[in-house]
Parts: sequence; structure tokens; C-alpha cells
Amino acid sequence: MTLLRTIERFLRDHNIPPTRFGREAVRDPRLVLDMRRGREPGPRMTARVEHFMNKYGKDMAR
Repeated sequence: MTLLRTIERFLRDHNIPPTRFGREAVRDPRLVLDMRRGREPGPRMTARVEHFMNKYGKDMAR
């Protein structure tokens, strides 16, 4: 599954606006909007986004 698809599912599952997600994950509110237009994040940003999604899910389970 691509990163964008994973993010889109995360947004839907957690009811988070794309700008809030980008701001909280990597301090870039345009991240998701830019990815929808073809932006490809590098490996470091991908790791930060994946870490945020994993941590967010664990924090919500508490």
C-alpha cells in the first residue's frame, strides 16, 4: 500500500483533517494536499509520518 493511501485511510479512520495531520506529523500543513498532487516524500519524512501514525494509534488506545 502506498504512503498516501495509508494516510488517507488514517484520516478517514480517525476523522482528522489533512492539514492537521500534516502539521502534527511533520510540521507541514500542506503535506497531504501536496501528496495528492504528486509530491513524493523522502525516506526521512516517510519514517516520520509512519512513526506519527503508529504513535497516534497507540495513544488513542489508552
